[in-house]
Amino acid sequence: MVTVRLGPDDPTIWCKLEFLNPSGSSKDRIARHILDKAWRMGIINADSIVAEASSGSTSIAFALACAQMGIRFVAFMPEGVSTERVKMIQAFGAEVRLTPAKTGIPGSIEETLRLAQADPRVFLPKQFENPANAEAHKIHTACEILDQAPDSRVDAIVSGVGTGGTLVGIYQGLTAAGCQVVPVLARPIHCHSSIDLECCSFSSRIPGVLDSMSEIFKTAQLPGLLTMEIHDEEALRTTKALIRLGFPVGPSSGLNFAAARAVALALGRLDATIVTVFADRMERYFSTELFQ
Repeated sequence: MVTVRLGPDDPTIWCKLEFLNPSGSSKDRIARHILDKAWRMGIINADSIVAEASSGSTSIAFALACAQMGIRFVAFMPEGVSTERVKMIQAFGAEVRLTPAKTGIPGSIEETLRLAQADPRVFLPKQFENPANAEAHKIHTACEILDQAPDSRVDAIVSGVGTGGTLVGIYQGLTAAGCQVVPVLARPIHCHSSIDLECCSFSSRIPGVLDSMSEIFKTAQLPGLLTMEIHDEEALRTTKALIRLGFPVGPSSGLNFAAARAVALALGRLDATIVTVFADRMERYFSTELFQ
């Protein structure tokens, strides 16, 4: 975890460098935790087939973990995902099956269910609803943050929500340790032009941050939850600025940092410890708008 400022007059944000994980994202934590737990419980073995629906980072993480454990992995992804993500998954020896773009992630999830119905060897991690997702961050990520936070205190934890595991799990871990921490949802919004006042509460330009998909987030108890809406243009600008500072991150990290900065400014306290997550690495976005 490091402190980051974009300018001399900006607030200091504590950033967890999850892009340093083996496959390049925070999803390594949930992939290995879910698989290890399933293995110990006898749910999976060397003959199992793991299948997951994901727009990218989770599938890459499962491909890596399954390669390490000697298990077959099949990734279901919507058409149109960046070729870098597909190639990374295939490089680990996994299979990629693309589903129609118009059906999005729900369409990919349907295909995993069909595969599981047809083959009893198939194990579905179900990242959007599996409590082991948040548990991985509760027992690991939150503890690492507390070990490095000044005075073991965190005032706010800021994250976008895809599966919801990062925000929910870290919040649960911090509160269990006695932190009076404010959970903050970073939500991307999209405006079609500078004069368009009709903004939607979700932007597809920030991969991995999904609207209303997470059962983990929907069912979690997050007292005092704040929502910080960030225009996707600002999120992308912030991502590029972070990269130029030497942090090789993707768009969700820019979203998280912009939201954390807004929270720090709103609190108006120079001593506040605002923590966010740099969720994944930039190389999976080379063919996307971020690098045009």
